[in-house]
Amino acid sequence: MSRPRFRWHIVVFLTPAVLVYTAVMIFPLFNTLRLALYSKIDQERVFVGLDNFTRLLGDPLWSDQFWNALGNNFWFFLVHMLVQNPIGIALAAILSHPKLRFAAFYRSAIFIPTILSFVIVGFAWKLILSPIWGIAPSMLDAVGLKSLFAPWLGKEEYALTALSLISVWQFVGIPMMLIYAALLSIPEEVLEAGEIDGITGMSAFWKIKLPLILPSIGIISILTFVGNFNAFDLIYTAQGALAGPDFSTDILGTFMYRTFFGFQLQLGDPYMGSAIASAMFAIILVGVCLYLFGIQTRMRRYQL
Repeated sequence: MSRPRFRWHIVVFLTPAVLVYTAVMIFPLFNTLRLALYSKIDQERVFVGLDNFTRLLGDPLWSDQFWNALGNNFWFFLVHMLVQNPIGIALAAILSHPKLRFAAFYRSAIFIPTILSFVIVGFAWKLILSPIWGIAPSMLDAVGLKSLFAPWLGKEEYALTALSLISVWQFVGIPMMLIYAALLSIPEEVLEAGEIDGITGMSAFWKIKLPLILPSIGIISILTFVGNFNAFDLIYTAQGALAGPDFSTDILGTFMYRTFFGFQLQLGDPYMGSAIASAMFAIILVGVCLYLFGIQTRMRRYQL
């Protein structure tokens, strides 16, 4: 029996992509993890092991900022999970209806904010929500709800939620398109069988479509978790590196940026910045692993 031929063309085509990915992603990642184990003492780089992580979690100067940023990051993530993803699923269900007219136009209109620059989105919404020259007060006044307006980006209790909802507005098109593609991939025979059994309309969505698109919803949840814990651009654009007011919108990304590169009177510390980045990597890795473990456990229960 002849041995199968080794497919060299696969290696040829994959090698450039692997080299580029290694140079851009893998090498910087391991270099960051390595820097987190060092510190500068008397103008010399010294190996300190896990001392930087001990300072980050135990020194009040660092731990207060870290836990504040981590808590804000979790809230930022929860808003996306509880608002963005359900809205994306609902929009996909509506747009996938075969009798809906201009569905392609609606999909494009909803997805357009996703391709906009963070700088444009951040400054545009700062202008819209400005109590001085923004259009939000006049729009609410036009419908008799001006009393509800507040300087949401300027109040500590509202700023992070406002920015989270702005991010939802920008990225709701991603879960919408992924769920839309999953809904279109459902075989027509399955839906027709449900119609024969009298399952139509919303019942068809809850009893047939939703269980079939659960794997896609799981993928969206993982992407949301990873994306939100890597967030930086919108907060930096709208509130600056200090993530005001009074660090109420500070997340791990902005905290790492200030620490690594320095800002205003704060000197940059690449070693502590690397420790924060390593902590971010560990949080994302643990979160994704726990989620995948939960999915695998549920699949085993269903098989039993």
